[in-house]
Amino acid sequence: MKLAFIIDPIQRLDPTHDTSVALMESAQALGHEVWVTQANRLSVVDGKAWAILEQVKLTPVQLIEGGWVKAPSWYERGERVLQPLEDMDAVFMRTDPPVNVAYLYATYILDYIDETRTLVINSPRGLRAANEKMYAMQFTKVVPETIVSCDKSVIRQFVDHKGAAVLKPLGGKAGEGIVFLQPKDPNFNSLIEISTQQGQIPVMVQTYLPAAKEGDKRIILLNGKPIGAVNRLPSGSEFRNNMAVGGKVARTELTQQEHIICAKLATKLREDGLYFVGIDVIGGFLTEVNVTSPTGIREIDRLDSTRLGHKVIEWVEETKYGKGKKKKSG
Repeated sequence: MKLAFIIDPIQRLDPTHDTSVALMESAQALGHEVWVTQANRLSVVDGKAWAILEQVKLTPVQLIEGGWVKAPSWYERGERVLQPLEDMDAVFMRTDPPVNVAYLYATYILDYIDETRTLVINSPRGLRAANEKMYAMQFTKVVPETIVSCDKSVIRQFVDHKGAAVLKPLGGKAGEGIVFLQPKDPNFNSLIEISTQQGQIPVMVQTYLPAAKEGDKRIILLNGKPIGAVNRLPSGSEFRNNMAVGGKVARTELTQQEHIICAKLATKLREDGLYFVGIDVIGGFLTEVNVTSPTGIREIDRLDSTRLGHKVIEWVEETKYGKGKKKKSG
């Protein structure tokens, strides 16, 4: 197969951590061509989505003394070629947030891929529908008490009632801008004013879950089914568990409640074309649904001795060509 990955500039990726690289390595290991492009290299020509693509050859990371180690030169790029994305068997949209105007326009371009010919992961329509914070709110029985508002008085009332809460920017990623709120914090009003840009931009405010001290579990779902998980723990005085802000990771298993949460999401995720997803669970509550470029594969593989990237690519093979069959490149 020929697989295209829409990523941030490859030289900025960390092959020891980034799930995009893990997926590309697995595609290469399973005998497929790996092509890369960026959102700003997409076009619509003659009613079809095109991209300036480069074929890449990767030197896979190695697990040495419990950690991933990359080669000094871990990728080689071929010449840039302008070609229709429909020439690919599958396209992975893996550009990191924020979901800004440029990102939104990229999803509109991806609408011009004929999905009967090329599998798009994740669907551009699903990406537009699934704000990573607000998407979870539709699953009311498994989310913590949550409001979304830019009104200081509404937020104040909620925090006063709950005693403590966590504020999250709706467009944030990797823990950016997340704030712990308490009613008596002398900076309360300033924090709300800064976060809402003086009452212009709504934010999410969730009741604080004390179980966060025990970890924030990232669960990877493939076509609605969980395939792996990792527990993220806060380090030092930082209350956030995100790996990007220094959170540690630990091996974990899914609880019965977490299996129930995954089952509740499965049908809706499939309907929206959200095939590769990372959900965040704290104390048995769903807090976020990550659909743009969910990460965690490297950490799960290291802790569980798995190859989750292979599972994803094998699912693409089966989805495209049927069980037990796969189209070889060339």
